[in-house]
Amino acid sequence: MAFTFFFRDQAPLEMAVKKLIPIISGRARVRIWDAGCAMGPEPYTLAILLAENMGTFAFRNVQIFATDMDLPLLKTMEEAVYPWVELERIPEDIFKKYFEPTDREGYFRVVEKIRNVVTTKHHDLLSLEPIRDDFSLIVCKNVLLHFQYPERVEVYKMFHRALEPGGLMVNEHTQKLPQEVNHLFSQIASDGQLFCKVETKS
Repeated sequence: MAFTFFFRDQAPLEMAVKKLIPIISGRARVRIWDAGCAMGPEPYTLAILLAENMGTFAFRNVQIFATDMDLPLLKTMEEAVYPWVELERIPEDIFKKYFEPTDREGYFRVVEKIRNVVTTKHHDLLSLEPIRDDFSLIVCKNVLLHFQYPERVEVYKMFHRALEPGGLMVNEHTQKLPQEVNHLFSQIASDGQLFCKVETKS
C-alpha cells in the first residue's frame, strides 16, 4: 500500500478540485481528508492542485488531514523530503514552484506553503470512527481494495457520516461502491469515481 508517487492518477484529483472550488468559495475554513495517505505524495499533490487553482488568500483556509495507520510512513510525510525518482513525473514548472533542494543530494522538500496546509494523523480506517465530521472532500484511493467486502461497506458508511452536506468523495477507480451504500452517494462524473454525499432520512 505504500507505493505511490507524486501526480499519480492525477485525473480524479483534478476533477475533484474543479468541482470543489465553487462549493467552498468564500468559506473561512475548508477541511479535506486524505484517508490512507502512505508517505504523502497524494495529499501533497492535492494541495498543489488546490494552490494552483485557488487564490493565495483562499488557499490559506484549506486544511488537509492526511491519515494512515503506518507510523513510519507518516514520519516520512511529516518530513516532506522525497528522492528525485518519486518526483520526476511532476511537470517542470510545478516542480520548480513547489519543491526545494535539501542538503541531501538528489532529495527535495515540499515547500512550506504546501506543508502548512497538510496535517498528519495516525488513524486506522477499520476503527470506523472518523477523525471529525465536517469534511468538504474525502479522498480514499488504493486502500479499500485491501479490505474485505463487509469492511468496505462500513468504511463507506463512515465516510458518509464524516462528509458535510453536499460533500465530495474520490474513490479508487478500480473500486466500485458496494450495493449496500449506493443510496448514500451520487456519482457526479461518468468517467471517474467522484461522488457527492446524498442526504438520508434519520
